[in-house]
Amino acid sequence: MAEKKPKPVVDKSKCTGCGTCVSVCPMEVFKVEKSKSVVKKPKECIGCRACEAQCPSEAIKIVE
Repeated sequence: MAEKKPKPVVDKSKCTGCGTCVSVCPMEVFKVEKSKSVVKKPKECIGCRACEAQCPSEAIKIVE
């Protein structure tokens, strides 16, 4: 059976563009564009959930 890859999802309505996810992600998955966080490298996500835990506006969820 294929292993499920974790997938970061950003809720744009909650995202404030603070850049916390960019600074805490060890795999550089996120980028801030037009004052919102964008998942730039979803395949690089290792599912550590640092972004989810650190996001002050709770705008990021990791979907398995």
